[in-house]
Amino acid sequence: MDKVMASARAAVADVQPGATIVIGGFGVLQGWPTTLLEALRDHGAGDLTLIVNAPGVGPTSPQILAEAGLVRRLVSSYAIYPKQPTPMADGIRAGRIELELVPQGTLIERLRAAGAGLPAFYTPTGADTDVRRGAEVREFAGRRCVLETALRADVALIRAARADRAGNLVYRQGSRNFNPVMATAAGTTIAEVDDVVEVGTLDPEVVVTPAVYVDRVVPCGRPLDAATLRSLSRRWGRQWDLEVRERTTGPRGIPPDLMVRRVAGLLRPGEYVNLGLGLPTLTSSAIDPAHGIVLHSENGMLGFGELAGEGEGSIDCYNASGQLVSERPGASYFDSATAFGMARSGRITTVVLGGFQVSCRGDLANWNVPTTGVGGIGGAMDLAAGAARIVVVMFHLTRDGTPKLVDRCTYPLTAAGCVRTVVTDLAVVDVDEGEFVLREVAP
Repeated sequence: MDKVMASARAAVADVQPGATIVIGGFGVLQGWPTTLLEALRDHGAGDLTLIVNAPGVGPTSPQILAEAGLVRRLVSSYAIYPKQPTPMADGIRAGRIELELVPQGTLIERLRAAGAGLPAFYTPTGADTDVRRGAEVREFAGRRCVLETALRADVALIRAARADRAGNLVYRQGSRNFNPVMATAAGTTIAEVDDVVEVGTLDPEVVVTPAVYVDRVVPCGRPLDAATLRSLSRRWGRQWDLEVRERTTGPRGIPPDLMVRRVAGLLRPGEYVNLGLGLPTLTSSAIDPAHGIVLHSENGMLGFGELAGEGEGSIDCYNASGQLVSERPGASYFDSATAFGMARSGRITTVVLGGFQVSCRGDLANWNVPTTGVGGIGGAMDLAAGAARIVVVMFHLTRDGTPKLVDRCTYPLTAAGCVRTVVTDLAVVDVDEGEFVLREVAP
């Protein structure tokens, strides 16, 4: 059985207007099936519903479908980037594109449920937040959990490193992410790959997606070279301004590199640690490898290291912010469903997150500033739903001098009562029985 198509255009020729499309890929720019996206844009079927982890940025991402006016609805864990204008964001703000924001771990579980033939499941993620308000809630072992339904698509467009002509797929490093699960969750799965080999060439033990889930295979028509991808990653992978920030009011604190060094000092030797988007990602370069701390990322990595330098790093080894990182001895790779399972089940012992507000009860708000429009949930709700210690690293004040440590969060919650410690540019503060306890003051 030969599933290799003559062209990407032929592979998407039967996509109908109004179809629901799942698109593999994880972050800002890496791992998009760009050849298939361009073919779908040229095919012109509109009124599409896209299911993606995040819509990405730039000319290699699903943004090209929004730019062509083909998108009616977006289901995603992230939608609008704070400092990067995109066609998808413009469409959402103008009301042309309907948006459903779903926590990242819940999103991939809904896709996995569809691929497994399961109609629904319960999860503790988001149970006490406005995001899942109105959902059916039940208690299991004293925990409130919300009912989530399976999410199935008409077509899946995924990206893999290699395929044989029968449709067996293998992936490289952290680029596995959502792709294997998405391959199972659609009526028709089309895989864009770097290399096509003859049947019998692939080692059966390294096949991640079996051929039964793949209907069509398309060779990548426009691969980006490693130097270009490294340059784009450095440009787009920093979604937040991580430089020293000048304020017109209030004290000036220590810079981000010292903030994350203090965070690294809170981590225990030998523990498993997740680093969230923004400032937390800098922590990977502040950890002493001799301490045996193992870093975990939602795109499916365990055992990565410091941020890659200029011109360095594998283009398939990137963290949750899309920044290229190094690989430590003993590293392993898996899909995002497995990654979130590690967090929710308590295997990850500490999670370092950014924050917009933290209350004295340990409530965390870090996904939406209402005055700026629609935010992005990402994986923070799922990470906070596990049994891990939550450490927040953030600037003590906003740019206009407003405190981020508050009596009660006024921004939408990520999770209630989850934060244990806050590290800012001015202080280290613990949350203890409904009060902030000042532990250290920055010089």
